[in-house]
Amino acid sequence: MKNQLHLLGSRQGTYSWGEKSIMLINDKGRLALISVSGDPAAEIGQEEAGGQNVYVRQVGLALAKQGWRVDMFTRRIDPEQANIVQHAPNCRTIRLTAGPVQFINRDDAFGYLPEFVKQFQAFQKQEGYQYPLVHTNYWLSSWVGMELKKLQPLKQIHTYHSLGAVKYRSVSHLPAIASTRLAVEKACLETADRIVATSPQEEEHMRNLVSGKGMIEIVPCGTDIQRMGSIARQDARQQLGIPREAKVVLYVGRFDRRKGIETLVRAIAKSRWQGNADLRLMIAGGYRPGQSDGMECDRIKTIVQELGLNEIVTFPGRLTDAELPSYYAAANVCVVPSHYEPFGLVAIEAMACGTPVVASKVGGLQFTVVPEVTGLLVPPQDEAAFAEAIDRILSNPAWGEQLGEIGRQRVEIAMSWESVAYRLTSVYSKLLAQSAVQSVQKPQVAA
Repeated sequence: MKNQLHLLGSRQGTYSWGEKSIMLINDKGRLALISVSGDPAAEIGQEEAGGQNVYVRQVGLALAKQGWRVDMFTRRIDPEQANIVQHAPNCRTIRLTAGPVQFINRDDAFGYLPEFVKQFQAFQKQEGYQYPLVHTNYWLSSWVGMELKKLQPLKQIHTYHSLGAVKYRSVSHLPAIASTRLAVEKACLETADRIVATSPQEEEHMRNLVSGKGMIEIVPCGTDIQRMGSIARQDARQQLGIPREAKVVLYVGRFDRRKGIETLVRAIAKSRWQGNADLRLMIAGGYRPGQSDGMECDRIKTIVQELGLNEIVTFPGRLTDAELPSYYAAANVCVVPSHYEPFGLVAIEAMACGTPVVASKVGGLQFTVVPEVTGLLVPPQDEAAFAEAIDRILSNPAWGEQLGEIGRQRVEIAMSWESVAYRLTSVYSKLLAQSAVQSVQKPQVAA
């Protein structure tokens, strides 16, 4: 019972257990974050390295600060990668070999998940302990979590990051994996001990499109409010060589058709600021030549050229963590033109830097961005609507500053990684307490 009670501690103090009072230490125990297809140690902006990677890494770091011993598991995709990356004293990424040690598109990774489960169990055996709780991320990882629950006692928490039921509504040809993904997502919602929705809109999609069963709790995504917002606009512009009076529009994210970059480029071509020497569009994101993101980048550059925008559009490439705050701060407006986003990390990063956001009125962006308060929402893939929204902010700098200030306040109050970690800790602690009670109450079998 002592070990079971040890898992319940949410902070140092005295806790009652029946008629006994027990002192618990600040060590909350071990926790596994599983992100098969999103390496927490990857460079953000590479192919299929975006919001999920940021979420898992930052949640892991914040949970470690609160007393958890966090191991983040992902699939190894390069023989040169380290097997273990230590991010902080109690937070590390562990890369497991499952299938060929090379990049594999997410839609092609399902067949290697049984091997991932075996490698996870082998790691536990090697370390001499089992994780009482796993927090899985994306549908591939949810399958891993459900399989592990069949093999050992544990509590599973899951964050979807993207729902196939939503994604597949906007594609003309379903991938071969579609039926499998939909079935796994439904099974996870109905069997996981807790589902974490990052917005009310995502919860609504789960209920309407996936299943009416299951336990859902809303915990938004977060951002680093110390790092984001650490530099003033004019200081950022001086650092980046951007003219003081320039009208700067910024996109940050992967090169993927679903991110709606083409819509943004065509909106800029329709802007009434087009032809003004002060207008700038920066499209920031990494890509690999010959891969899907590299081909999308080439396609966008072709559109830029066809529209005669070469003089005002720049591609700064993948931005490092150190560079991001300066680019966000330098912009007059940050645009998130995605066809769908469960949450939209870029939006809150921009808001944390005091930059107003124009975003598609889809998914969690409807929760993240408050229309006319922290930015503007417009129909997805509507070039004219995006052009009008961008122009409204560029044409009224004082209002843009006001939107940015309120956006910063909103993020400070509810969307720091620390606040996200506190809310997740509450969920974890309740589930582990249930495990301890169930274990104590479980009838003993006579020898």
